[in-house]
Amino acid sequence: MKIFTVLLCLIPYAGVLGFLQVQWLRCRLTDEYVWTNAEGHIESNNSYRDAVLQFDNSGNSALLSDSITFLVAASKVDMRKFVEGPVDRLQCDIHRYSKGMSRVRWPSLGGMGHDIWFTCTLRHTAGLFNITSFLRVTPATTMSAHQPDFFSWLTIGVKEKISASAVMVLMTRSPSVRVGLQKETTLHCQFAVDHKVPHLTVEWHFQRRGGRRTKLFSYSSHSGQTEGSGVAVKGIAGGDASLTVPITKVSSEGTYVCSVRVPPLNGSVDIALHIIEPPDVSLTTKEEQIPSVVCEANGFYPLDVEIDLFKETSSGQRPEKLGNILRSSHLQHHDNTHSVAAFVWLRPSPQDSGCAIYSCRVSHVSLQGLYIHKSIIGPGCWTWIHLTLPGLVCLISVIIFIAVTRRRYF
Repeated sequence: MKIFTVLLCLIPYAGVLGFLQVQWLRCRLTDEYVWTNAEGHIESNNSYRDAVLQFDNSGNSALLSDSITFLVAASKVDMRKFVEGPVDRLQCDIHRYSKGMSRVRWPSLGGMGHDIWFTCTLRHTAGLFNITSFLRVTPATTMSAHQPDFFSWLTIGVKEKISASAVMVLMTRSPSVRVGLQKETTLHCQFAVDHKVPHLTVEWHFQRRGGRRTKLFSYSSHSGQTEGSGVAVKGIAGGDASLTVPITKVSSEGTYVCSVRVPPLNGSVDIALHIIEPPDVSLTTKEEQIPSVVCEANGFYPLDVEIDLFKETSSGQRPEKLGNILRSSHLQHHDNTHSVAAFVWLRPSPQDSGCAIYSCRVSHVSLQGLYIHKSIIGPGCWTWIHLTLPGLVCLISVIIFIAVTRRRYF
């Protein structure tokens, strides 16, 4: 069972000296108190307070004496060593960590008391990485043999100074992945422990939205047994537990969970895999009793797509967005991608002066804010051009005009 305290903060850019030079982070602490009510049920209550996370290189005394301070000692698995790239948008969360009824002690730090644990997670708000560090609080405390450890959690005072050491780190540099269909992609998962681990378990699970959770891979260093595939077992010894997804399908989309267990700790990171397939766009004219212009977007995923049609002339006016567009129903293919068409009937008006060029603009999440453009000459243009030499001159003028105005208006 995990009952946790949440610590949120935004920290400024660390500058050219790097994140290792950061001494402290001002934070918001959400503390949690746990008790058993009169009916014997466990209840909890949260409270929000100011706090500071302070690293070893600033000394053993609190830099801000009027705040709750977590004093994190130097260790082999200092979470700051794993921070890469710009850190101007870093969010920090600290959680209490419960190991329930387990009495297993962490071997590397000695002592006889009961370990008290926190986890500290650094998340880059631009999705560059998630890093979780397990913090062992010193000194240890006593614990009842018949109750879970959260009944023995220390009470945090208004100006409490809490000394801790980082003993294990679990991270991913791919918390959110966007990939197309029929691609191979690797989901990054890395860990580090402050001592040689005799008993290590690595697992990967997959869960679709609203679906059941399934196990993809598991490895136990104690038994040497491996189930599933996608992870290089040789890499696990060096802390690399990354999973390779060989051929992506729409059914590959979901949440992948990398779990690493080193008794008594069990950490995990979630990775969201999004399938993104751009549309293949075509624009055609149909010479029927009532001519039409048809724009088709084929083979895209996910479903939502926007199609706009424009009419352009050489009169120097802004391209006209057509409002009388008709759309077909979405067609779902065998690979779960989609297609849709938008079309407009071409009914000449007295204001029309011969030739027009029609454009199709398609937007989709796979294009990341950009558009796909297609243009085509209206169905009446070729007859008009054949009948008049000035029509040919006008066509050339229209093409030049469109090349210039597209940059201006699209």
